[in-house]
Amino acid sequence: MRSDTVKFSIHNRPEFFKELVKRVNHHFKVNNRSKHANASMVFKSIFMCMLYFIPLVLITTQVVTSVAGNMSMWALMGLGMSGIGLAVMHDANHGSYSSSKRTNHLIGLIINFVGGYHINWRIQHNVLHHSFTNIHGLDDDIAKDHTFRLSPHQPKRKKYRYQAFYAPILYSILSLYWFIGKDIEQIRKYGRENLVQEQGLSLQRAGVEMFFTKLGYFALFIVLPVLFSSLVWWQTLLGFLLMHAISGQILALIFQCAHVLEETDFFLPDASGSMKNSWAIHQMRTTANYANNSRLFSWFVGGLNFQIEHHLFPNICHVHYRDISIIVRDTAREFDIPYNHHRTFYGALKSHFRTLNQLGIGTI
Repeated sequence: MRSDTVKFSIHNRPEFFKELVKRVNHHFKVNNRSKHANASMVFKSIFMCMLYFIPLVLITTQVVTSVAGNMSMWALMGLGMSGIGLAVMHDANHGSYSSSKRTNHLIGLIINFVGGYHINWRIQHNVLHHSFTNIHGLDDDIAKDHTFRLSPHQPKRKKYRYQAFYAPILYSILSLYWFIGKDIEQIRKYGRENLVQEQGLSLQRAGVEMFFTKLGYFALFIVLPVLFSSLVWWQTLLGFLLMHAISGQILALIFQCAHVLEETDFFLPDASGSMKNSWAIHQMRTTANYANNSRLFSWFVGGLNFQIEHHLFPNICHVHYRDISIIVRDTAREFDIPYNHHRTFYGALKSHFRTLNQLGIGTI
Protein backbone atom coordinates (compact mmCIF):
# COMPACT_ATOMS: atom_id res chain seq x y z
CA MET A 1 0.00 0.00 0.00
CA ARG A 2 1.39 3.41 -0.95
CA SER A 3 1.90 5.78 1.97
CA ASP A 4 -0.22 8.48 0.37
CA THR A 5 -3.28 6.20 0.47
CA VAL A 6 -3.30 5.94 4.29
CA LYS A 7 -5.67 8.30 6.04
CA PHE A 8 -5.78 8.90 9.78
CA SER A 9 -9.12 9.55 11.44
CA ILE A 10 -10.21 13.15 11.79
CA HIS A 11 -13.01 12.21 14.18
CA ASN A 12 -11.05 10.39 16.92
CA ARG A 13 -10.77 13.09 19.60
CA PRO A 14 -9.11 15.77 17.43
CA GLU A 15 -9.50 18.15 20.36
CA PHE A 16 -6.64 16.34 22.16
CA PHE A 17 -3.90 17.47 19.81
CA LYS A 18 -5.48 20.87 19.27
CA GLU A 19 -5.42 21.52 23.00
CA LEU A 20 -1.93 20.05 23.38
CA VAL A 21 -0.47 22.28 20.67
CA LYS A 22 -2.14 25.29 22.28
CA ARG A 23 -0.60 24.51 25.67
CA VAL A 24 2.88 23.79 24.28
CA ASN A 25 2.87 27.01 22.26
CA HIS A 26 1.75 28.90 25.37
CA HIS A 27 4.68 27.39 27.29
CA PHE A 28 7.21 28.80 24.83
CA LYS A 29 5.44 32.15 24.63
CA VAL A 30 5.17 32.85 28.36
CA ASN A 31 8.76 31.71 28.95
CA ASN A 32 10.00 33.73 25.96
CA ARG A 33 11.89 30.75 24.53
CA SER A 34 12.69 29.65 21.02
CA LYS A 35 11.66 26.14 19.97
CA HIS A 36 15.06 25.69 18.37
CA ALA A 37 18.57 25.06 19.70
CA ASN A 38 20.01 27.00 22.61
CA ALA A 39 23.56 27.44 23.89
CA SER A 40 23.60 24.03 25.55
CA MET A 41 22.63 22.43 22.24
CA VAL A 42 25.46 24.20 20.44
CA PHE A 43 27.91 23.04 23.14
CA LYS A 44 26.64 19.48 22.81
CA SER A 45 27.05 19.57 19.03
CA ILE A 46 30.66 20.73 19.34
CA PHE A 47 31.38 18.15 22.03
CA MET A 48 30.00 15.23 20.00
CA CYS A 49 31.89 16.28 16.89
CA MET A 50 35.11 16.58 18.88
CA LEU A 51 34.50 13.17 20.46
CA TYR A 52 34.25 11.75 16.94
CA PHE A 53 36.94 13.60 15.00
CA ILE A 54 39.71 14.31 17.54
CA PRO A 55 40.48 10.60 18.14
CA LEU A 56 40.79 10.18 14.36
CA VAL A 57 43.34 13.00 14.28
CA LEU A 58 45.26 11.45 17.18
CA ILE A 59 45.33 8.11 15.34
CA THR A 60 46.40 9.42 11.95
CA THR A 61 49.06 11.79 13.35
CA GLN A 62 50.41 8.94 15.51
CA VAL A 63 50.06 10.87 18.74
CA VAL A 64 48.55 7.62 20.00
CA THR A 65 50.70 4.67 18.94
CA SER A 66 49.92 1.65 21.12
CA VAL A 67 47.35 -0.97 20.14
CA ALA A 68 45.36 -0.38 23.33
CA GLY A 69 45.52 3.37 22.83
CA ASN A 70 44.32 3.12 19.23
CA MET A 71 41.46 0.83 20.19
CA SER A 72 40.45 3.27 22.91
CA MET A 73 40.36 6.02 20.30
CA TRP A 74 38.12 3.94 18.03
CA ALA A 75 35.84 3.20 21.00
CA LEU A 76 35.53 6.93 21.73
CA MET A 77 34.74 7.49 18.07
CA GLY A 78 31.92 4.94 18.41
CA LEU A 79 30.44 7.03 21.22
CA GLY A 80 30.91 10.20 19.21
CA MET A 81 29.36 8.62 16.14
CA SER A 82 26.25 7.60 18.04
CA GLY A 83 26.16 10.98 19.79
CA ILE A 84 26.18 12.78 16.44
CA GLY A 85 23.43 10.51 15.14
CA LEU A 86 21.23 10.90 18.19
CA ALA A 87 21.90 14.42 19.37
CA VAL A 88 23.10 16.54 16.43
CA MET A 89 22.14 15.52 12.91
CA HIS A 90 18.80 14.11 14.07
CA ASP A 91 17.47 17.53 15.08
CA ALA A 92 18.94 19.21 12.01
CA ASN A 93 17.37 16.75 9.58
CA HIS A 94 14.03 17.29 11.30
CA GLY A 95 14.42 21.04 10.80
CA SER A 96 14.31 21.66 14.54
CA TYR A 97 17.93 22.67 15.15
CA SER A 98 17.52 26.17 13.73
CA SER A 99 14.88 28.44 12.25
CA SER A 100 17.16 28.65 9.20
CA LYS A 101 16.58 25.94 6.59
CA ARG A 102 20.12 26.42 5.33
CA THR A 103 21.60 25.90 8.79
CA ASN A 104 19.52 22.78 9.30
CA HIS A 105 20.60 21.46 5.91
CA LEU A 106 24.30 22.08 6.51
CA ILE A 107 24.31 20.53 10.00
CA GLY A 108 22.17 17.65 8.73
CA LEU A 109 24.85 16.78 6.17
CA ILE A 110 27.07 15.52 8.99
CA ILE A 111 25.21 12.22 8.67
CA ASN A 112 27.38 11.65 5.58
CA PHE A 113 30.44 11.70 7.85
CA VAL A 114 29.08 8.80 9.91
CA GLY A 115 28.52 6.56 6.90
CA GLY A 116 24.93 7.39 5.94
CA TYR A 117 23.25 9.36 3.19
CA HIS A 118 21.07 12.27 4.26
CA ILE A 119 18.34 11.86 1.61
CA ASN A 120 17.70 8.21 2.48
CA TRP A 121 17.62 9.03 6.19
CA ARG A 122 15.06 11.78 5.72
CA ILE A 123 12.83 9.48 3.69
CA GLN A 124 13.02 6.51 6.05
CA HIS A 125 12.83 8.48 9.27
CA ASN A 126 10.89 11.68 8.58
CA VAL A 127 8.55 10.53 5.82
CA LEU A 128 7.89 6.87 6.62
CA HIS A 129 8.66 6.28 10.31
CA HIS A 130 7.24 9.49 11.75
CA SER A 131 4.18 9.52 9.51
CA PHE A 132 3.34 5.82 9.80
CA THR A 133 4.83 4.65 13.09
CA ASN A 134 4.42 0.88 13.65
CA ILE A 135 2.17 0.47 10.60
CA HIS A 136 3.09 -2.78 8.90
CA GLY A 137 4.23 -2.31 5.31
CA LEU A 138 4.85 1.43 5.65
CA ASP A 139 7.18 2.04 8.59
CA ASP A 140 10.63 0.99 7.37
CA ASP A 141 11.93 0.89 10.94
CA ILE A 142 9.96 -2.33 11.53
CA ALA A 143 10.33 -3.68 7.99
CA LYS A 144 13.10 -6.22 8.68
CA ASP A 145 11.53 -9.33 7.18
CA HIS A 146 14.87 -10.91 6.28
CA THR A 147 16.15 -10.85 9.85
CA PHE A 148 13.45 -9.94 12.40
CA ARG A 149 9.75 -10.15 13.08
CA LEU A 150 9.02 -6.76 14.64
CA SER A 151 5.26 -6.63 14.18
CA PRO A 152 2.49 -9.13 14.94
CA HIS A 153 1.24 -8.44 11.40
CA GLN A 154 4.34 -10.04 9.87
CA PRO A 155 4.07 -13.74 8.98
CA LYS A 156 5.22 -16.15 11.68
CA ARG A 157 8.30 -18.11 10.59
CA LYS A 158 10.67 -20.51 12.30
CA LYS A 159 13.70 -18.41 11.41
CA TYR A 160 12.58 -15.74 13.89
CA ARG A 161 12.39 -18.14 16.83
CA TYR A 162 15.70 -17.09 18.37
CA GLN A 163 15.64 -13.44 17.37
CA ALA A 164 15.76 -12.22 20.96
CA PHE A 165 19.12 -13.96 21.29
CA TYR A 166 20.75 -12.97 18.00
CA ALA A 167 19.36 -9.41 18.01
CA PRO A 168 22.30 -7.90 19.96
CA ILE A 169 24.72 -9.32 17.39
CA LEU A 170 22.81 -7.86 14.46
CA TYR A 171 22.24 -4.59 16.29
CA SER A 172 26.02 -4.22 16.55
CA ILE A 173 26.39 -4.20 12.76
CA LEU A 174 23.52 -1.77 12.16
CA SER A 175 25.65 1.27 11.29
CA LEU A 176 28.17 -0.83 9.32
CA TYR A 177 25.35 -2.31 7.23
CA TRP A 178 23.99 1.20 6.82
CA PHE A 179 27.32 2.24 5.28
CA ILE A 180 27.88 -0.86 3.13
CA GLY A 181 24.48 -1.99 1.89
CA LYS A 182 21.39 -0.38 3.37
CA ASP A 183 21.66 2.93 1.51
CA ILE A 184 22.09 1.14 -1.82
CA GLU A 185 18.97 -0.96 -1.21
CA GLN A 186 17.01 2.08 -0.05
CA ILE A 187 17.93 4.36 -2.93
CA ARG A 188 16.61 1.75 -5.36
CA LYS A 189 13.43 1.17 -3.37
CA TYR A 190 12.71 4.83 -2.75
CA GLY A 191 13.45 5.63 -6.38
CA ARG A 192 10.86 3.09 -7.55
CA GLU A 193 8.33 4.63 -5.16
CA ASN A 194 9.15 8.21 -6.30
CA LEU A 195 10.13 9.13 -2.75
CA VAL A 196 13.58 10.30 -3.84
CA GLN A 197 12.06 12.51 -6.51
CA GLU A 198 9.73 14.01 -3.90
CA GLN A 199 12.87 15.25 -2.11
CA GLY A 200 13.65 17.38 -5.15
CA LEU A 201 16.34 15.10 -6.63
CA SER A 202 16.45 12.85 -9.65
CA LEU A 203 17.33 9.24 -8.87
CA GLN A 204 20.50 9.57 -10.94
CA ARG A 205 21.70 12.65 -9.06
CA ALA A 206 20.91 11.05 -5.70
CA GLY A 207 22.86 7.95 -6.72
CA VAL A 208 25.90 10.02 -7.71
CA GLU A 209 25.71 12.04 -4.49
CA MET A 210 25.50 8.89 -2.42
CA PHE A 211 28.45 7.29 -4.24
CA PHE A 212 30.73 10.24 -3.55
CA THR A 213 29.65 10.58 0.08
CA LYS A 214 30.41 6.88 0.60
CA LEU A 215 33.75 7.25 -1.17
CA GLY A 216 34.66 10.24 1.00
CA TYR A 217 33.73 8.37 4.18
CA PHE A 218 35.78 5.34 3.06
CA ALA A 219 38.81 7.54 2.36
CA LEU A 220 38.57 9.46 5.65
CA PHE A 221 37.84 6.64 8.07
CA ILE A 222 39.50 3.63 6.45
CA VAL A 223 42.17 4.67 3.95
CA LEU A 224 43.75 7.45 6.03
CA PRO A 225 43.99 5.42 9.26
CA VAL A 226 45.36 2.39 7.38
CA LEU A 227 48.03 4.55 5.72
CA PHE A 228 49.01 6.78 8.62
CA SER A 229 48.26 5.06 11.93
CA SER A 230 50.99 3.21 13.82
CA LEU A 231 49.13 -0.09 13.57
CA VAL A 232 49.17 -2.72 10.84
CA TRP A 233 46.18 -2.59 8.48
CA TRP A 234 44.15 -5.40 10.00
CA GLN A 235 44.42 -3.90 13.48
CA THR A 236 43.11 -0.62 12.10
CA LEU A 237 40.20 -2.42 10.48
CA LEU A 238 39.42 -4.07 13.81
CA GLY A 239 39.28 -0.60 15.36
CA PHE A 240 36.93 0.56 12.60
CA LEU A 241 34.68 -2.44 13.28
CA LEU A 242 34.79 -1.72 17.02
CA MET A 243 33.62 1.84 16.38
CA HIS A 244 30.67 0.60 14.36
CA ALA A 245 29.81 -2.16 16.86
CA ILE A 246 29.54 0.39 19.67
CA SER A 247 27.61 2.90 17.59
CA GLY A 248 25.28 0.32 16.05
CA GLN A 249 24.38 -1.19 19.39
CA ILE A 250 23.60 2.19 20.94
CA LEU A 251 21.58 3.48 17.98
CA ALA A 252 19.54 0.29 17.64
CA LEU A 253 18.62 -0.01 21.31
CA ILE A 254 17.70 3.66 21.73
CA PHE A 255 15.22 3.53 18.86
CA GLN A 256 13.91 -0.02 19.37
CA CYS A 257 13.13 0.62 23.03
CA ALA A 258 10.80 3.42 21.97
CA HIS A 259 8.51 1.43 19.68
CA VAL A 260 8.90 -2.36 19.94
CA LEU A 261 7.69 -2.90 23.48
CA GLU A 262 4.94 -4.80 25.28
CA GLU A 263 2.75 -1.73 25.70
CA THR A 264 3.12 -0.22 22.23
CA ASP A 265 0.58 -1.06 19.54
CA PHE A 266 1.05 -2.17 15.93
CA PHE A 267 -1.45 -1.40 13.20
CA LEU A 268 -2.70 -2.21 9.74
CA PRO A 269 -4.93 0.13 7.72
CA ASP A 270 -8.33 -1.22 6.77
CA ALA A 271 -9.20 -2.14 3.18
CA SER A 272 -9.83 1.49 2.28
CA GLY A 273 -6.52 2.64 3.78
CA SER A 274 -8.13 4.27 6.80
CA MET A 275 -6.81 4.21 10.37
CA LYS A 276 -9.09 4.15 13.40
CA ASN A 277 -7.03 6.71 15.34
CA SER A 278 -6.13 10.30 14.66
CA TRP A 279 -2.44 10.85 13.86
CA ALA A 280 -1.60 12.23 17.32
CA ILE A 281 -3.36 9.43 19.21
CA HIS A 282 -1.70 6.91 16.89
CA GLN A 283 1.69 8.33 17.95
CA MET A 284 0.74 8.01 21.62
CA ARG A 285 -0.26 4.37 21.19
CA THR A 286 2.85 3.34 19.23
CA THR A 287 5.53 5.18 21.19
CA ALA A 288 7.06 5.01 24.68
CA ASN A 289 9.40 7.02 26.89
CA TYR A 290 12.02 5.68 29.29
CA ALA A 291 14.54 6.89 31.88
CA ASN A 292 13.15 10.41 31.86
CA ASN A 293 14.65 11.22 35.27
CA SER A 294 18.23 10.62 34.09
CA ARG A 295 19.55 13.95 32.84
CA LEU A 296 22.95 12.59 31.78
CA PHE A 297 21.36 9.77 29.79
CA SER A 298 18.92 12.19 28.15
CA TRP A 299 21.79 14.53 27.32
CA PHE A 300 23.76 11.83 25.52
CA VAL A 301 20.85 10.27 23.59
CA GLY A 302 19.56 13.59 22.30
CA GLY A 303 16.40 13.54 24.38
CA LEU A 304 15.15 10.54 22.43
CA ASN A 305 14.15 8.84 25.65
CA PHE A 306 11.37 11.47 25.45
CA GLN A 307 10.23 9.74 22.29
CA ILE A 308 6.56 10.63 22.75
CA GLU A 309 7.34 14.33 22.76
CA HIS A 310 9.66 13.88 19.80
CA HIS A 311 7.00 12.15 17.71
CA LEU A 312 4.34 14.70 18.53
CA PHE A 313 6.64 17.70 18.08
CA PRO A 314 9.56 16.76 15.79
CA ASN A 315 9.85 20.44 14.86
CA ILE A 316 10.95 21.28 18.43
CA CYS A 317 14.60 20.85 19.40
CA HIS A 318 15.15 18.00 21.85
CA VAL A 319 16.62 20.25 24.56
CA HIS A 320 13.03 21.33 25.33
CA TYR A 321 11.46 17.87 25.59
CA ARG A 322 11.88 17.52 29.35
CA ASP A 323 9.90 20.70 29.97
CA ILE A 324 7.05 19.98 27.57
CA SER A 325 6.80 16.33 28.68
CA ILE A 326 4.85 17.46 31.75
CA ILE A 327 2.34 19.20 29.49
CA VAL A 328 2.03 16.17 27.23
CA ARG A 329 1.61 13.73 30.11
CA ASP A 330 -1.01 15.81 31.91
CA THR A 331 -2.98 16.50 28.72
CA ALA A 332 -2.94 12.82 27.81
CA ARG A 333 -4.36 11.94 31.24
CA GLU A 334 -7.14 14.51 30.83
CA PHE A 335 -8.20 12.93 27.56
CA ASP A 336 -7.72 9.35 28.82
CA ILE A 337 -4.99 8.61 26.28
CA PRO A 338 -2.09 6.27 27.20
CA TYR A 339 1.28 7.79 28.03
CA ASN A 340 3.63 4.81 27.81
CA HIS A 341 6.68 5.11 30.03
CA HIS A 342 9.40 3.00 31.64
CA ARG A 343 11.10 4.42 34.69
CA THR A 344 14.53 3.13 33.63
CA PHE A 345 16.29 2.24 30.41
CA TYR A 346 16.83 -1.25 31.83
CA GLY A 347 13.07 -1.63 32.20
CA ALA A 348 12.57 -0.63 28.56
CA LEU A 349 15.29 -3.09 27.48
CA LYS A 350 13.59 -5.95 29.31
CA SER A 351 10.27 -5.08 27.72
CA HIS A 352 11.86 -4.87 24.27
CA PHE A 353 13.55 -8.25 24.48
CA ARG A 354 10.45 -9.91 25.95
CA THR A 355 8.51 -8.52 22.99
CA LEU A 356 11.18 -9.75 20.56
CA ASN A 357 10.92 -13.20 22.09
CA GLN A 358 7.12 -13.28 21.95
CA LEU A 359 7.12 -12.12 18.34
CA GLY A 360 9.83 -14.66 17.50
CA ILE A 361 8.10 -17.69 18.95
CA GLY A 362 4.78 -16.52 17.57
CA THR A 363 2.75 -15.97 20.75
CA ILE A 364 1.81 -12.51 19.46
